[in-house]
Amino acid sequence: MRMEEVLDFLRRLSDNNDREWFDAHRAEWTHVKGLWADFTAELIEGVASFDPSVRGLRPQDCTYRIARDTRFSADKRPYKSWLGTFIAPHGKKSGYAGYYFHVEPVGDGLLGNHLLAAGAVCIEPAVLRSIREEVLDHGDELTESIRRARGFRLDTTNRLKRVPTGFPAESEHADLLKQKDYCLEKRVSEEFVLSDGLPERLVEEFRHTKPFLDQLNRAIRYACEEM
Repeated sequence: MRMEEVLDFLRRLSDNNDREWFDAHRAEWTHVKGLWADFTAELIEGVASFDPSVRGLRPQDCTYRIARDTRFSADKRPYKSWLGTFIAPHGKKSGYAGYYFHVEPVGDGLLGNHLLAAGAVCIEPAVLRSIREEVLDHGDELTESIRRARGFRLDTTNRLKRVPTGFPAESEHADLLKQKDYCLEKRVSEEFVLSDGLPERLVEEFRHTKPFLDQLNRAIRYACEEM
């Protein structure tokens, strides 16, 4: 994949983030969108080689619109200056945990950098309770899954100050119970993003996070069956 073209377009879009510029470069965006879709298809196939739960997904099941929803935001820039692919069972809107790859060459957007992530965020209350019950019952297993995800770390940005009501404050896994998001992340350099064989490298990185996702999705599946 010609990732240089993708990053170059995103940089220029960041510098000219208005509808007039975008309309004048719409054909270029169509080309870049196609490159990203082809890349996503290759990444889906690679992830499915070790995680069959995502087999059969299409690029459109895992990618997002370039237009921003500005209705409730003070930032009125109409377009995103980043691209992301989220590969999860049944697609990006399923509520299941999955594998996320994010490219953002200009650090004033969503995450400020290139990123690999694996997990679930913005979790529905019933699902979040199910995950915390999984922590309570199998916290050692989840801790080991996090350890096995070499190079990744648990994102603790969205963590409660206290163990939530209904769960034991004295639990040895109290810090995990405080999580509101259950997501592993690994920031990567532009050199990594531009390297040869990027899809294969991502597949090998994500392979280490599968035990973590398997455990999350076990809890998510149970909550979905109960709802």
